[in-house]
Amino acid sequence: MEHDPVSALCLRYAGVPHHLGWLNYWSDAAARAIGFPDPARDADLLLRARRTVTGGWIVRLTEEPLDLDNSAHLSALLRTYERFPAIGGRSIVATKTRRATCL
Repeated sequence: MEHDPVSALCLRYAGVPHHLGWLNYWSDAAARAIGFPDPARDADLLLRARRTVTGGWIVRLTEEPLDLDNSAHLSALLRTYERFPAIGGRSIVATKTRRATCL
């Protein structure tokens, strides 16, 4: 059986979230795929994150429900998208993979 690198990438990114919200559940596999948690880079998110019994994560972007009219909330959302470019298929690999065979 021949190794198919595109299929391998699809499996790697299949669990990556498609978007962010106020409350986010990331399975253990999804968290590993996006590189969460990195204590040095995710200190702010870790303050509002909880590990689940199955190894996943529940991550709140802000203390209060997300309000896009609140500049602090919008900033937190934008920072998180910048931190995790694979979310939403914005990284080059994730974009190519999803369009190629993962949809």
